[in-house]
Amino acid sequence: MKDSAKKMSKMLGTQSAETAAHAYIYYRYVDHYIYAMGKPVGVVSKPPETPIPEEIQDMLDILTRKVATEAFSTETSTYHGKIVPLEHAEALVTIEEDIELRDLETVIPYRVARDIVLESPQSIALMDCPCRTLQENPCEPLGVCMAVGEPFASFVVEHGVMNARRITSEQAVEILREEDRRGHVHAAYFKDVAAGRFYAICNCCTCCCLGMQAWNRLKIPIICSSGYVARVSADCTACGDCAEICPFGAVTVEETAVVDEAVCMGCGVCEGACPDGLIRLEPDPRRSGPLDIKKLIAEKPGKAEYKAEGGV
Repeated sequence: MKDSAKKMSKMLGTQSAETAAHAYIYYRYVDHYIYAMGKPVGVVSKPPETPIPEEIQDMLDILTRKVATEAFSTETSTYHGKIVPLEHAEALVTIEEDIELRDLETVIPYRVARDIVLESPQSIALMDCPCRTLQENPCEPLGVCMAVGEPFASFVVEHGVMNARRITSEQAVEILREEDRRGHVHAAYFKDVAAGRFYAICNCCTCCCLGMQAWNRLKIPIICSSGYVARVSADCTACGDCAEICPFGAVTVEETAVVDEAVCMGCGVCEGACPDGLIRLEPDPRRSGPLDIKKLIAEKPGKAEYKAEGGV
């Protein structure tokens, strides 16, 4: 057994053998896992290229059917993402010290899997996006998913998952910025078999991403709002750039751009696309709070400052 797998087992502690097996199968065969979840609802178009043992496939099918059923409610969902604007995504990959933030119910609006426990947070692995690899004509580049912290980063690298390779925090920030310019959405992912913790940042597109398609097409709450909403200045010139790029179809253009606040997920893509800087994200009190790691750390008892590359 590889060292990272031993650390994964230690992380899960006394949880059941089924949980340990589920964790190993998910991380080791994540493309097959995503395919098994996406195929029944028609959001993937081709199977993974590399076959897996039949007995693993049988176990994977059982596990993913259970997870897919749970995904229809925030009360039962065990696998979900929190949308984070670029600034907050950058903060998650530039933390320099271990962090433990438990039960973030006001930020992660799910009953299960809502902790941020980062061990060796600057240990980051970049992987090919499993969702993109399952499409006939995927968005590129493929290498946009990041496993953050230990034991997750070491596990995917040591097991050769999705061409995983080590990257620095600086490289992670540049990838996030490039994806933001492409109009893609950053999402921090949480899962029960990650010991209920944050473990990855995905850069999601509407055409490939399982979570985005599940939400946009079926309203399955695999992803949740950033906690912000986009607001348009009265000086808007109605150029239409924001409506064209909005990944959730929340913007229309009349005399000015108009944001449907019930549909807006606060990703910030429109803010970055506005050539005149006339769109701003503002906190939306109707939604769960932002995953602002700087603020969450500062508010933790006994924690007076945020330490990160470029942080304050």
